[in-house]
Amino acid sequence: MTRIAILGATGYTALELIKILLRHPEAEIVAVTSRQEGQPHVAMIHPTLSGRLDLRLEDLSPAEVAARAECVFSCLPHGASATVVPALLEGGARVVDFSADYRLTDLDSYAEWYGQKHADPVRVGKVPYGLPELFRAAIPDAPLVANPGCYPTCAILALAPLLKAKLVDPQSIIVDSKSGVSGAGRTLKLITHYPECNESIAAYNVGRHRHTPEIEQILSVAAGDGVEVIFTPHLVPMDRGILTTTYSQPATKLTEEKLMQTLREFYAEEPFVRVVDHLPATKDSMNTNFCDVTARIVRGRVVTISCLDNLIKGASGAAVQNFNIMYGYPETTAL
Repeated sequence: MTRIAILGATGYTALELIKILLRHPEAEIVAVTSRQEGQPHVAMIHPTLSGRLDLRLEDLSPAEVAARAECVFSCLPHGASATVVPALLEGGARVVDFSADYRLTDLDSYAEWYGQKHADPVRVGKVPYGLPELFRAAIPDAPLVANPGCYPTCAILALAPLLKAKLVDPQSIIVDSKSGVSGAGRTLKLITHYPECNESIAAYNVGRHRHTPEIEQILSVAAGDGVEVIFTPHLVPMDRGILTTTYSQPATKLTEEKLMQTLREFYAEEPFVRVVDHLPATKDSMNTNFCDVTARIVRGRVVTISCLDNLIKGASGAAVQNFNIMYGYPETTAL
């Protein structure tokens, strides 16, 4: 049994994480933290947990958290997470970090895209990227794992096998993604206010979304060469789910059969990537840790379509997948 603490436990990803861990036979949640005054019961913040988890939200120091828990899931925002991770590690805890603080390997890139200096620069570039389908071997012994972003996971899983096999041009990739509103988090914002987002689809952060360098960085590793993408995210009026369509130029003569064979061979042993013949929809992967992927050739261009649940495979499910690998539990446990 592994003792677990969850930092920043008031958000949507934390709720999904708790729900998954409550059915995990080897996990015991011993602390949930928040800076809210009065130490409210977790069921006051997440009513669905009533009668399922008897803990109060506490404002604990990293040393106090590390004294209670062996593994810490940090659901803190970028910038904040890197201020507490060093003390957690020094206290002997292992950490799965949901923020972007340890995903990028370049400090200048982090400062450019996140608008601040990194609070823990010595670890940047040394933390495994927690996408087991590509980096499983680096995860078991890691004291700290950088959980991937939701948009990057959806795009990377579709494109990495094709880039690794040199089937598509790494400089011609367009990534078009559509996400449910929960991807914007629980904090109130005008863009996610009901009258603003209901019955409307809108692009946002065109050319400047912070997941762009993350997508390029990981795809460049897969390709063994520099990858550039044009990434455009859209907000759609649904609670959860991401659908990503990518467009790229073939680097060699291709058929749809070759594309699908490449995807199937790459993911043949992967429990959470389903290569499907049909065009996947977000409802297919909703409330699961699956990412569904397919590919087509349209007028000489390669088109991939992938979808996942942004709160599970795009966040909390992936985190538990990493946790299972870190602690030697079967990778599919509770998922």
